[in-house]
Amino acid sequence: MLYLIGLGLGDVKDITVKGLEVLKKSKTVYLEAYTSILTVGKEALEEFYEREVILADREMVEQDSNSILEDAVENDVAFLVVGDPFGATTHTDIVLRALQKGIPYKVIHNASILNAIGCCGLQLYRFGETVSIVFWTSDWKPESFYDKIETNRRKGLHTLCLLDLKIKEQSVENLIKGKKIFEPPRFMTASCAAQQLLEIIAKKQSEGTDLAYTENTVCVGLARIGSDSETIIAAPLKRIATYDLGKPLQSLIICGDLHPVELDMLSYFAEDKSWFNEMRHSLNPDV
Repeated sequence: MLYLIGLGLGDVKDITVKGLEVLKKSKTVYLEAYTSILTVGKEALEEFYEREVILADREMVEQDSNSILEDAVENDVAFLVVGDPFGATTHTDIVLRALQKGIPYKVIHNASILNAIGCCGLQLYRFGETVSIVFWTSDWKPESFYDKIETNRRKGLHTLCLLDLKIKEQSVENLIKGKKIFEPPRFMTASCAAQQLLEIIAKKQSEGTDLAYTENTVCVGLARIGSDSETIIAAPLKRIATYDLGKPLQSLIICGDLHPVELDMLSYFAEDKSWFNEMRHSLNPDV
């Protein structure tokens, strides 16, 4: 059996009881190590689980899945995923490959950023399509997510922005030369994402295009959700672009129409209470 086990968002103790039971009886335990991270390292997992954990990078999962699946023909194999196996990043490919080989699978779910994001007070059913924001380079600045944000905003819906992370990435030069030299891990911050979003609307404005959002649009920056150092801040986009939320992982929400209950919750996370009260009064002068 191939088991896909969600680890949750915080630390080693966020695994479910069912997941821990399966993990302990599995012959081999892999940790998917390229789409997200926990706030603790592999060694802490091994100590708590009392099991050896094999790091499965992108190359192993996408190109050499046989090394994971071979054991699952006759043994139980645990494939650990930060968050939920079918949350922000799905692992349908490895499931399909298992089914093609006649290997049964089971999924043990856990919290993911897609549902834990409700901790900021925004109601989950008021979110539109989720978008991913990637690191820009000097000659590559994709804006494809802008249209999705615009569609969500026109419908009054919030947009969750999942932020880029680079783990075990190679430079173009080393890739061309075939050198297995990897760049240090990089994790996009909410401020970096906000800066890119501001650059997009500056360009749109110069072109005379109606804007999907402005520098004053209410946003929420979130960091390390589910951990003891969880941090949430509500502020206009231009302030998020200057704010340091600390260590990864981070996310950004571009708010749509705000329900009174959502405003009540966001007020507790407002970076500037006077700004928030003015914004709230502008939405509802009677309050």
